[in-house]
Amino acid sequence: MIKHLLQGKPLRLPLHAILVHAPIGLFTLSLLLDIGSHFVSFEGLYSGAFYCIVGGVVTGLVAAIPGLVDYTDIRRDHPAKKKARWHMGLNILMLAIYAFDGWIRYQDLYPLQTPPLPFALSIAGFVILSVSGYLGGAMIYDDGIGVGRHRRRTETPKETLGIAVPPQRGAEGALRFVPIVDAELLHEGETLRVEIGDVVVVIAKSDGEVFAFQEFCTHRFGPLSEGRVEHGIVQCPWHRSCFEMRTGKVVQGPAKVDLKTYPVEVREGKICIALSSVAAPASSR
Repeated sequence: MIKHLLQGKPLRLPLHAILVHAPIGLFTLSLLLDIGSHFVSFEGLYSGAFYCIVGGVVTGLVAAIPGLVDYTDIRRDHPAKKKARWHMGLNILMLAIYAFDGWIRYQDLYPLQTPPLPFALSIAGFVILSVSGYLGGAMIYDDGIGVGRHRRRTETPKETLGIAVPPQRGAEGALRFVPIVDAELLHEGETLRVEIGDVVVVIAKSDGEVFAFQEFCTHRFGPLSEGRVEHGIVQCPWHRSCFEMRTGKVVQGPAKVDLKTYPVEVREGKICIALSSVAAPASSR
């Protein structure tokens, strides 16, 4: 419940994305005030920069809480996980620099011009803030990290399950059921991301039924395993395309191409997916 609150799910708004605007704005304003103090001899500029830094550190720590929650929700095998670590590490370093900067400024709040050390720390903190902000934006725009998760009620998959392709038996193209995972491990509204050979499949449970379909949305390759699953429909987390999980049919755009689906059964307590004898990559047109 607390994790869902920090992700903004009750509000259906990405909480971390909302909160980061405060420290970014305050730290930017503090640097502008420092620059202004070198052109205008007015003691209020320096003290104003100090209070902006204090406010930036406080609001930055607040924003870091839902940010940490979002970090823990990234799949361990997601290529952006390393980028997220750099983003988090740079933010910690940036807040430490600004906190030290604020402590130095607190010793004397009324100089007419920002001294060299606090000014240098302010510039260093802002540079790190800019790099970290770029990484945060790249994770959203390039990797889809955090996109749409505030709309999903259940947890996202922590990793991709790798399943070895069974030896080929029977005629080429004949269906064979591949056991994936114990059925009791998949709960209502949850998804699993499974890689079987070179086929990436989503297993989802909705209204007591289990479905299997291709992982990547046919619109812009959004990860459907991280999407919202309700009443037999999966919604892409990136652009909200919706598909029937049973048939793969598009029920809401912008996607226009249906999903590839797979027969799925529960056999001896295990969820099994039917694949042809020669597994082909899931369609991602």
